[in-house]
Amino acid sequence: MAAPTPAWGQLHNEANEISKTHPPHYREQHGLDAHSPADDEKKSPVSSQEALDSQLPVTGYYNSEKKAAAGVEDYVSENLHSSEQFALHYFPEETSHLTIRALVVGTILGCVIAASNAYLGLKTGFTFGASLFGAILGYSIIKLMQKALPEKLGGGFFGPRENCTVQTAATAAGSLTSMFVNAVPAMYQLNLLHDPLKDFGRLIMFSAVSAYYGVFFAIPLRKFYILKQKLVFPSPTATAFTVRSLHAPGGELTAKKQSRALLYSFAAAFIFVVVNQYAAGILMDWHVFYWLYKWGWKKALVVDNWGWMIEWTPAFLGAGVLSGMNASYSFFGGSFLLWAVIGPAIVATGQARGYNTGLAADPPEPLRWSYSSMSFDPSKQPFNAATPRYWGLWPGVLMMLAYSFAEVAMNGPTIYRGVRAGVMELYCKIARKEAPEYEDAIPDPVAKQDQVPLWAWTSGLFISIVCTCLVCTLQFGMNFGNVMLAIMLAFIFSFVGVQASGATDTNPTGALSKASQLIVGGALRGQGKTGSAGLLENLIAGSIAASASSHAVDMVGDLKTGHLLRAKPRNQFWAQLFGSFWSIFVSTGLFVLFTKAYPCIIDATAKECPFAVPAVVAWKAVAVAVISPKLPVSLSCGLTAIGFAIISVFTVIAQYTIIPSKYHVYVPNWNAVGLGFVIPQVYYPIAMCMGATFSLFWKKKSPQSFNLLAFAIAAGFIAGEGMGGVFNAILTISKVAGSHVGTRVGLPPW
Repeated sequence: MAAPTPAWGQLHNEANEISKTHPPHYREQHGLDAHSPADDEKKSPVSSQEALDSQLPVTGYYNSEKKAAAGVEDYVSENLHSSEQFALHYFPEETSHLTIRALVVGTILGCVIAASNAYLGLKTGFTFGASLFGAILGYSIIKLMQKALPEKLGGGFFGPRENCTVQTAATAAGSLTSMFVNAVPAMYQLNLLHDPLKDFGRLIMFSAVSAYYGVFFAIPLRKFYILKQKLVFPSPTATAFTVRSLHAPGGELTAKKQSRALLYSFAAAFIFVVVNQYAAGILMDWHVFYWLYKWGWKKALVVDNWGWMIEWTPAFLGAGVLSGMNASYSFFGGSFLLWAVIGPAIVATGQARGYNTGLAADPPEPLRWSYSSMSFDPSKQPFNAATPRYWGLWPGVLMMLAYSFAEVAMNGPTIYRGVRAGVMELYCKIARKEAPEYEDAIPDPVAKQDQVPLWAWTSGLFISIVCTCLVCTLQFGMNFGNVMLAIMLAFIFSFVGVQASGATDTNPTGALSKASQLIVGGALRGQGKTGSAGLLENLIAGSIAASASSHAVDMVGDLKTGHLLRAKPRNQFWAQLFGSFWSIFVSTGLFVLFTKAYPCIIDATAKECPFAVPAVVAWKAVAVAVISPKLPVSLSCGLTAIGFAIISVFTVIAQYTIIPSKYHVYVPNWNAVGLGFVIPQVYYPIAMCMGATFSLFWKKKSPQSFNLLAFAIAAGFIAGEGMGGVFNAILTISKVAGSHVGTRVGLPPW
């Protein structure tokens, strides 16, 4: 009999079933089979599952029949379009799903991802989910506790539904950092707030009122999007399959391999990033063209001036593995366009300028110029005094907005029907009116006592609204009506985000946050608010709407994972509350730590900074644009932005209408192209391309080992560099970092 299929291999095979509800361009981009949802009507969605249930009895599966079951090569593939829960024989008897060890371990792992997201988000705008990281590493940690400790001290049996609690707490604890890598630093760069350490209490309160909307919004959305619409939620579904395979007979060996790969890659990335700072020019940052300049080719310095170098960043090597060829090379394409073609052209024609930073060096170097500064005031300086980075920001932001909204629009009918039906169902429940006709057709498979009671989420939502109004009006001087507008936008955007994420695995948070800024900006214009007061209200309102809707998407995704694993929503609800509570303090503390170590994060006048804060720049730009009496861009910049926006929209339309699905993998991802315009560090897309290319050859050479280890290694690299960045920040504050005691061999002197 064949050996058991490894967990990731099994997951990859079953992903073809998962993918059947995706639009064709998504399936092709991710290597999944094309399929029409109408095909599901031609066959019984549960026939194979019923056959499996009849062959394997529930009792004894983990005991007397475990040895025989371990020889089965593959599980029968479910049709997840029906949103059927996994069969009972996958689940042993568990005395408790909600345990202290699960909450603590999950929250700690979520905080690790929060630290990683704070570092990487400030660097590049990228953040990563904690569910798979929490599921895999949480399994290993608690399995070790199970063997080493008595039951009263954290030992005892560990099953898949308790593992679901671990990853739920991890997701909740790791998902609040987004506001601290976009809106909050933008407030400081615009001088609306001044000292993060002195503002710590205000930031804690602002985090607290933003932390729980997603948890409370998720409960009423669960029944409609998971049970009625039966949306797939690809990433949460992948997590559910991973948890199931880890706990299945024979899964312990797979888990051991994945956990070791994750831990080893985490440790390697952490050590490399920490050690690197003491010899960055040798280990991590390879300024190849500066080296050529030092060896006699003086003109090579021009290439280094535009940022072209190699950085061996583990996080973005891993991100390339996760993102794939299309997104990685689209990202590189955007960087190449701005920093190798458009940028030099607009400087040569006088549309933008750089700053000579080499004259202050010892010895002076007149060939050294910098083009990445954002210190430009359109109200006081002519437009041609802007740097290429400022010039390229606007085409990049508009490109990403146009592409994201075009994607939403092409799925508009589906999203509209889903949002309308969901809102009507919720309205009928609250108003105690007659329920929609499909209400009786979607019984909840969870027992009443295991569901989240109505009083729990409604009272929590009411308290959150009251606290938000108090904090925003008293602490930040916001208009009460604008606060309520932000909360309503958060609720509406939660529907849109959950619908989009559930169908395509794409959360349009960036586009929705900009939409909230535009809507609130219109309200502020109507109220005659301009200047600092208008900017502050715009950023706070946008942050509330974006954080709440993004958090709701994560929380509904967790409920989807729990649904497949037959976990109790009530337990997940408490795990989400627990993880979210700790995320308030961890996320705020991380922001204060990084701004203390690197003050340039909140200083818009800094000409050089190791953190590019692209999300901050984008939020700040939109806030300024909607408040200012005229757009702060030059004619050439505006026309270029409009041109790229039109191209990106027509690309999306063509993808959905005329381009065969087999060619979608070659169509540029304009969201990634726009990101290349916004981020000045070209070495990030270079590293992602390296990771994506390596993973492509690895997958072709050894698909079994790739499916087993690739994602675990990538997750370890990402989390390891993030934690290394946090440790480096502590060393910087202590004045023992590489900038104080390291060597600059191989690095430019400026």
